[in-house]
Amino acid sequence: MRVARASIRPKLAVTQPTSTFRTASTGLAVREYGVGFLHTFYMSVAVTDVLGRLDTILLGKERAVRLAFCCLLARGHLLIEDIPGVGKTTLAHALAKIFGLDFRRVQFTSDLLPADVLGNAIFDPVSRQFVFHPGPIFSQMLLADEVNRATPKAQSALLEAMEEGQVSIDGTTHLLPVPFFVIATQNPQRQIGTYPLPESQLDRFLMRLELGFPGRRAEKEMLAGRDRRDLIRELQPMVALEQLLFWQEKVRSLHVSDPVRDYILDLLEKSRQLDGAGAGLSPRAGIALQRCAQAWAYAEGREMVVPEDVQAVAPNVIAHRLGTASGGLEDTGLSLTEKIIRTVPV
Repeated sequence: MRVARASIRPKLAVTQPTSTFRTASTGLAVREYGVGFLHTFYMSVAVTDVLGRLDTILLGKERAVRLAFCCLLARGHLLIEDIPGVGKTTLAHALAKIFGLDFRRVQFTSDLLPADVLGNAIFDPVSRQFVFHPGPIFSQMLLADEVNRATPKAQSALLEAMEEGQVSIDGTTHLLPVPFFVIATQNPQRQIGTYPLPESQLDRFLMRLELGFPGRRAEKEMLAGRDRRDLIRELQPMVALEQLLFWQEKVRSLHVSDPVRDYILDLLEKSRQLDGAGAGLSPRAGIALQRCAQAWAYAEGREMVVPEDVQAVAPNVIAHRLGTASGGLEDTGLSLTEKIIRTVPV
């Protein structure tokens, strides 16, 4: 049995397409709008408009919003670690509504089973066959809330899905929808009832970020304004699925010069020589750093990556890949990242 890739269209009217082309990396048909090779189409909704709308939902968190947006453009997955009540779930809901994505939320608990996430086969007495019932992971955006409150067995249910865009159940491979974006939230490890994520799973997340407390002005505006849940319910999609896919293709093809690639390689090499960084950053970390830098440059409106783009995303891309999982991951990873950036010349 095979579950076809879903392509759930957002509830947003867009210009009638004039032709289609198929992306090289995903094989998905993306429509061409207007005259020219999608030039007028991808400008129909500006990146700044999307970021500005998200900033009205999550007040005082412009950098965190931009990083989450870039993670989606780079086709990665996002890990948000912070205390409860600072807007982790709000950010996920707002992103899903802005892009019109099919959204599911799973509350990870200590008794959660992999089948609760992936789905399972149930016997149908009429057909006298086992019929696969997809779980919540078969969505375009999955919020894995408090992922480190589940056991390692339940956490591992996400591994293949995040890396391959598919899940294997009872010997059958089921493809996931496109795009497929996981936002996982976790509580700080010092809190009771948490299971630390293993390094192999942390490495699957393209970015890790913290939201922190809002500034005084933003928090006052939040107290005086409407409930964030009401604002999210009223939020309308701004970006068609085709436009999101085009932005993702545009980010992947954004120009990266050899000097910038050499700078990324220097950062990787430095991490492997640094005390306390374990084995250092893997080649996958270098690829992640370049992809995020491309997304950041695109969000800034540039057609090429500069070293400042690499430095802007580096703390959120490589900090969770450094240090140890035995505690102090946040402080150790960030301090090592800052040291690497400070000591490697541009």
